[in-house]
Amino acid sequence: MGLISGIMMGMIFGIGIMAGCQHMMRYRSRKRIAKAVDVKLMASLNRDDLKKICGDKFPEWISFPVFEQVKWLNKQLSKLWPFVADAGEAIIKDSVEPILEDYRPPGISSLKFSKLSLGTVAPKIEGIRVQNFKKGQIIMDIDLRWGGDPNIVIEVDAVVASIPIQLKDLQVFTVIRVIFQLAEEIPCISAVVVALLSEPKPRIDYTLKAVGGSLTALPGLSDMIEDTVDSIVIDMLEWPHRIVVPIGGIPVDTSDLELKPQGRLTVTVMRATNLKNQEMIGKSDPYVVVYIRPLFKFKTKTIDNNLNPVWDETFELIAEDKETQSLLLEVFDEDIGEDDRMGVTKLPLNELESDTPKEIELRLLPKYDMLKIKDKKDRGTITIKILYHEFNKKEQLAALEEEKRIIEERKQLKAEGVIGSSMEALDGAAALAASGVGAAGSGIGAGLGAGVRVVRSGLSKTKKFMGRTFTGQSTNHKKSDSHSPPASVVHQD
Repeated sequence: MGLISGIMMGMIFGIGIMAGCQHMMRYRSRKRIAKAVDVKLMASLNRDDLKKICGDKFPEWISFPVFEQVKWLNKQLSKLWPFVADAGEAIIKDSVEPILEDYRPPGISSLKFSKLSLGTVAPKIEGIRVQNFKKGQIIMDIDLRWGGDPNIVIEVDAVVASIPIQLKDLQVFTVIRVIFQLAEEIPCISAVVVALLSEPKPRIDYTLKAVGGSLTALPGLSDMIEDTVDSIVIDMLEWPHRIVVPIGGIPVDTSDLELKPQGRLTVTVMRATNLKNQEMIGKSDPYVVVYIRPLFKFKTKTIDNNLNPVWDETFELIAEDKETQSLLLEVFDEDIGEDDRMGVTKLPLNELESDTPKEIELRLLPKYDMLKIKDKKDRGTITIKILYHEFNKKEQLAALEEEKRIIEERKQLKAEGVIGSSMEALDGAAALAASGVGAAGSGIGAGLGAGVRVVRSGLSKTKKFMGRTFTGQSTNHKKSDSHSPPASVVHQD
């Protein structure tokens, strides 16, 4: 009897243990599922949502990476780089040399590569962010870093000398935006758009070294090359400007991908106050350069011997992307030699309301990049009136046709030998008007609703500031520094 009762108790005890284990396993499974649901819900929250939930107990170590790391891609890129570099060298030489010719500064007769090698060090992709802003498109932002060992030598031919210039210690820090336009036919991509994002500001650092000569043989040569590189990056590659490449060999309509005029900016440069004097004897002779794109600039008249000048001149500029572009104003002192920069400022266009006039007083800065400036003394202020008008469809098409007409006239001037590059369009416009080509008594580049004017500026020793504006007025060309802070607004009505 004792044996039977012992067996029964053992069986009951064993069954109880098995049931308990089974219950515990089910309980833990339910808890894991519940936690997985909670984690999934938390993963969909952003930083602000979590701060609302956690309050003061929000852990600072929690991060939300915007870009996904792609270590595997960097490994493959390192293996492929010798082949990519060979192909890239040929493409760069064929495509960049014509651009250098268009943006070649006055006083330089030729800019060509005499040696071009991208080196053995591959770029590094820090991360990739994929976005979907529009149906039928995939938008990919690539955080790129390149501290390579390229061997790039540019042959610079000028009137007085010819010097090979080597670009050394090249470093590139930028975010590249790539837009894939999707299609229903293989290869399923009809076009690719490539641009450099304006924020964070693209950084291209390098040093210039003369091969077998000295940079001092051509005064201002280093500045002119840096200005040319900056103008190309800002005017062609920096968002909203972009390069559109059709893919697949099938004719496609890429007009929706191309940059179009978005609005007209009417700017009246009224006056400046308390400018910093640049002269040892007497006072400065200030003038203002106004622009959105470096290739299309305005220049005011020069006010002699005055630190509180009044210009009261009105200009019209074209904006392609109000959300990312800015109005830039640069005040210079006109000299017999190189003109001195007295102060700069910028006004983001996204701060403007359409068809609402404003009078704004902006504080002048020594440079756009104040981190590198030791002299932070007050440079005075400049007062402008500004009005932004957003185009309707008809006005947009008219502005687009006007821009195409200007480009074609530049090409005509270049083909006839009147100008050597787009940056010399001012002299070409004057020569064209004098020879009777085009509209009688007019220069090149009439703006929308504005009369055609050609205004000559004082030439500096290196013949800078010869660019032509969208509305046909000649200007000086100066370098736009990177990492630009927004304008300091002193007062606005």
